[in-house]
Amino acid sequence: MQNDLLFKCFFLLRFLYNRSGEWSDGTVPILATTAAGFTYVAFLMVLALCHVALGQQLNLHWLHKIGVTAALLTTVIGVISVNQTWGQEWDVIPISLQATGPFLHIGALAAVTALSWIVAGQVARSEKTNDFIVCVCVCVCVCVCVCVCVCVCVCVQLAPENTLWSFQRALQMNVTGLEADVAISVDGVPFLMHDRTLRRTTDVGKVFPDRHMQDASSFNWTDLRQLNAGQWFLKDDPFWTVHTLSSREKRLIANQSVCSLEQLLRLASYHNSTVVFRLRRPPPEHPCYDSWINDTLQAVQESGVPQSLVMWTPDEHRAQVRQLAPGLIQTSVEKRRLQRLHLDGISRLLLRYNQASTQEIGNFSQSNISITLYTINEPWLYSVLWCSGVSSVSSEASHILKKVPYPIWLMRPDEYCLMWVSVDLISFAVVIGIFIFQNYHMIRYRTSGMRSYNPEQIMLSAAAVRRSSRDLNVMKEKLIFSEVGNGVGSGEELYEDNGYDY
Repeated sequence: MQNDLLFKCFFLLRFLYNRSGEWSDGTVPILATTAAGFTYVAFLMVLALCHVALGQQLNLHWLHKIGVTAALLTTVIGVISVNQTWGQEWDVIPISLQATGPFLHIGALAAVTALSWIVAGQVARSEKTNDFIVCVCVCVCVCVCVCVCVCVCVCVQLAPENTLWSFQRALQMNVTGLEADVAISVDGVPFLMHDRTLRRTTDVGKVFPDRHMQDASSFNWTDLRQLNAGQWFLKDDPFWTVHTLSSREKRLIANQSVCSLEQLLRLASYHNSTVVFRLRRPPPEHPCYDSWINDTLQAVQESGVPQSLVMWTPDEHRAQVRQLAPGLIQTSVEKRRLQRLHLDGISRLLLRYNQASTQEIGNFSQSNISITLYTINEPWLYSVLWCSGVSSVSSEASHILKKVPYPIWLMRPDEYCLMWVSVDLISFAVVIGIFIFQNYHMIRYRTSGMRSYNPEQIMLSAAAVRRSSRDLNVMKEKLIFSEVGNGVGSGEELYEDNGYDY
C-alpha cells in the first residue's frame, strides 16, 4: 500500500498546485504527522490495556487528553477533506477486502482472543459479575466470527507524464497499450496534456511569464514546442525515483518537449501497440471548438497508424466517425446498457477500477465487450482485477506490475469457508477456556449450591488460582476487618497471635 499512498499524496499535491499555483512536496510532513499521531494513540491504548490487566485505575493526564483530542480533530478534518477531494476513493475499501479479507479476519480473531484474557480477568476480580462486560465481549466475538469478508499504460514514475520518453519507457516494460490525455492547440494540433494549464509540467512561467495562467489550448503549436516538459520532473522528483535514473536518462528527460498526438501514434504504430486517449474539448472561444473531432480524426489518419490500434473515446459525432474511420475501436468511458453499447457499435469500455463489479465484468465479457480499468498501480489491486476477468488495465507504474506475472495469491471459496470455520472454532474454544480458567472459583461456588460467599472464601479461592499480590492484600484486609467486626478476638489478641509485643 505504500506506493498507493504515495500516488494519493502526489495527486493531492497536484490538486493543491492547481489551486495555489505553487508546487511544494508536502508528502513527508503529511506522512510523518499521520504516523506520529497514530503511534501516539496506539501507545496510549497499549498502556490502558496494561493498566486494566494489572487492575489499576485509568487516570489520563490532561496533557494526554489534549493530545488525543487534537489527534481526533485532525483525523476528522482529514477524513472530511479526503471525502471532498477524493470521495470516490472510498470504493477501494470493499475491493481491498477481496485481497486482504482472510488476513484481516485472522488478525481480528487473534486480537479478540487475546483481549478475552483481560476481560475474563476483570470479571474474575469483581465481586459481582459485570453482565455488561460479558455481553459486549460476546457480541464482539460473534461479530468477528460471522463476518465473512467478500472474498494499457504509461510510466510516469520513471519519466515525466505525457512525454515521448515516458511512452518509450513504458514500451520497454512490454506493455500492450498506451494511454494519454489530449488537448487541441489554437492552430488545431492535438497534443498531450493532462492539466488545464501548462504550469505544473512545463517551464511556461519562464518562457511565457505573462501567459502561464492561460489555458493550455490557447497556445499554438510553435509556442508549445518551445517549452520544456522534463526539467520539472528532475527538479520536483514527485515519486522520489530520480535517484534511480542513470545520467543518460536524466539528460533525455531534461530535453523532453511537449508531445503531439501524431508523434504518439507513430510510436505506437512502430511497436504495434494499442493507443487510447481521452480528448478534452477546447473552450467555447477557441477557434477549434466546433471542429475538434475532425481535427483529431485528421491527425489519426495522417499519422499512418492502423485504425485497429486506436481506441476512440469521444461520444460526440460517433456515428460520423464510424463512417469516416470504420476500423477504429469504438470505446466508451461511461458504463451503459448492453443494448445501447451494441447500438453505438462500442466494443470496449474504459472505466475507473471501482465502476465495474465482478458480475458486470462477466456479463460484458459474455457480450464480447472488453473492459479496461484505470488507474491500477498496486500489485494487490492488479491481482484482484485479474481474478475478476478484466481483459486489460491502465497503469502509471508499469515497472511495478511487470513483476507480477500471476496473481499474488489465490484461494477458492470452499477453502476460505473451511479456514473461516476452523479459525472461528479454535478462537471460540480458546475464549471459553480462558473464561473458565480465570473464573474457576466463581464457577466452583455456583456449582456447589452456595448462594453467597464471604471474604475468607474469596481469599482462599484467590490463592488457589494464584491471584496477584495486590488482590491478595485487599482480600487480607477484608478478612481482618470481618473478623474484628464479628468479635473473633480483640486487637491485643491479634497482636499476641502475630508475635507483636506492644
